[in-house]
Amino acid sequence: MREKSLVLIKPDGVQRGLIGRIMQRFEDVGLKMVGMKMVWVDKEFAKEHYAAHVDKPFYPGLECMITEGPVVAMVLEGLHAVEQVRKMVGKTEPKSAEPGTIRGDFSQHSYAYTDAKGIAIKNLIHASGNVEEANAEVALWFKEGEMHDYKTVHEKHVF
Repeated sequence: MREKSLVLIKPDGVQRGLIGRIMQRFEDVGLKMVGMKMVWVDKEFAKEHYAAHVDKPFYPGLECMITEGPVVAMVLEGLHAVEQVRKMVGKTEPKSAEPGTIRGDFSQHSYAYTDAKGIAIKNLIHASGNVEEANAEVALWFKEGEMHDYKTVHEKHVF
């Protein structure tokens, strides 16, 4: 039940100065930041991260979006971390995301708008979809020694 999840604050979230506000939400529920770095993603790495989407018609816009500025990559750890993070992030389309979620509170893009413009949806954040994906993504984004083990006061109450 104790899991790690990859979270990326995408270039639109970084450019809008939302890094701290997004990170605070995860810390507020007791998720522990065990890894964090800022990365400027290149096209080759984008293809690795989005390997499942490379052959899809929307991939060029996705690649353009993820490479247009720096990304803040984080590994969060906690009880049911993958599911908890996904719930907090909200639906992929910000227009459909519930108020109280990161996408629902900070973004308004819709698929109709972005499809008409031929651009990727600006939805601020990526979160691993399941535990297997999280394990693969964490290994892709973080090398040995880039994550840290320490105790938080939340762990006294959770574990």
